[in-house]
Amino acid sequence: MSGTLRKVGVPILFIAIVLALWEWAVWVNDLPDYRMASPSDLVPKFWQFRELFLIYSWQTLWRTAAGLGLAVVVGTAIGMVMGFSRVAREGLYPLLVGFNAIPKATVVPIVALIFVGRHDFNTILIAFMISFFPIAVSVSIGLSTLEPEYRDILRSLGASNLTIFWKIALPKTLPEFFGALKVAVTLAFIGTNLMEIVSPHGRGLGALFDSGRISADYPLMFAVLLMLAILGIALFYVVVFLERIFAGWAERAPG
Repeated sequence: MSGTLRKVGVPILFIAIVLALWEWAVWVNDLPDYRMASPSDLVPKFWQFRELFLIYSWQTLWRTAAGLGLAVVVGTAIGMVMGFSRVAREGLYPLLVGFNAIPKATVVPIVALIFVGRHDFNTILIAFMISFFPIAVSVSIGLSTLEPEYRDILRSLGASNLTIFWKIALPKTLPEFFGALKVAVTLAFIGTNLMEIVSPHGRGLGALFDSGRISADYPLMFAVLLMLAILGIALFYVVVFLERIFAGWAERAPG
């Protein structure tokens, strides 16, 4: 089996197996759809609400991507500051850990109240707040563990911290950065959907999920969850694609 075929075929096979086991578990236990909807229950819902799924999926996806992009910019900047300055690292780490330890589900209503009516901004902000931490930490660790000999040589040649980051530190931290970015992708979706569900002006898949909850349409709720999983997988593989372009040299061949 060729490498490309394996990378495409194996995930599809495993997803098919999981869906089959899900269908079998619902059937063998004779579970009603208000307890556990089966994959076959979801297909009619996807078709019935196909237009809403298309519109809301796009709304959720672009807000998540925007929040993730903001997290990359801010997280990288904070990571650079902590990586190049021990004082900043010792001062910022407790603040970042404390902020990250706050359950974002408790922050969502506060943000929705402060910026009432600004749903797009609120959603992007929560997606950013929940996903920037691993990026900042990964960049900080990558820079703080940079061999001092490299820094000393470049500084003796008159290089600035930005030049050191661009020429030496950035390539070194790319594997850790993309590893953190893969985690941040899933976190960003969590933040987006929290706001879409809680906000009174919510739109997107979170709002569609809440609509299913209010009307006790459990197959619709499961269909939304499945669509969120599909979007999460798609965005994850976008990150994987970028990783192979910019940090493919760090990928080890399987043994």
